Amino acid sequence: MNPSLTLVTRQGNLPVSQHVSCNECSLNPVCLPLAVSSDQLSELEQIMKRGRPLKRGEHLYRASDTFESVYAVRSGALKSYSLSEEGDEQVTGFYLPGEIVGMDGISTAHHMSSVKALETASVCEIPFDKLEQLSQRIPSLQHHFFALMSREIQADRELHMLLSKKAADDRVAHLLLSISARHQRRGLSASSFRLPMSRYDIANYLGLAVETVSRIFTRFQQNSLIRAEGREVEILDRGALCNVGRAETQRRA
Repeated sequence: MNPSLTLVTRQGNLPVSQHVSCNECSLNPVCLPLAVSSDQLSELEQIMKRGRPLKRGEHLYRASDTFESVYAVRSGALKSYSLSEEGDEQVTGFYLPGEIVGMDGISTAHHMSSVKALETASVCEIPFDKLEQLSQRIPSLQHHFFALMSREIQADRELHMLLSKKAADDRVAHLLLSISARHQRRGLSASSFRLPMSRYDIANYLGLAVETVSRIFTRFQQNSLIRAEGREVEILDRGALCNVGRAETQRRA
């Protein structure tokens, strides 16, 4: 039997273990196993851990916690945030199934932000020291991890650009298109999806007022760009949504 990572849940006061193989995971095409061949997969599975699911609002880790592992989101969604000197929360990112979270601690050995579940979520824990050792033997794994780090840096730059230069409509459109692309990467619908985050979290992340975000969603619906009901969103006119920022610039000129 191939080695597999262990899922630990609770039944009363006793831990219950199940074996879950990466080969059986629907996220295999977008997660770290993408970088290794089938005969190397067992090596990766041996270093991965799975704990009990996180409940909504429960932390995976907090800022200043010692960095030991990175985490692959298996189900649900997470958000990262930092606290201002006044204690106000600033959302800095959202993480969906198949994506890696926790890389902020690599350079300092401590996490720079906190991460908690937006809804019931489960993760695969990957101890970083063991990942480094395994990457030395499997160059493709190391290359893939570097690519993930590069994508994280690019996402940070895009967010800074959004917050510093883009109009409010363009910020919301960009977020919807980003989530659409991330769903498509997992083989899901790029046009119909559920937003795991609240309007408040969207507004916080994009540097907008909640009322502004609500008005923009309403305007997008009135212009037949999207259909939205609660957190369920359907993109009706992708081309127009992509050109929101350009149209806003022309309107102001």
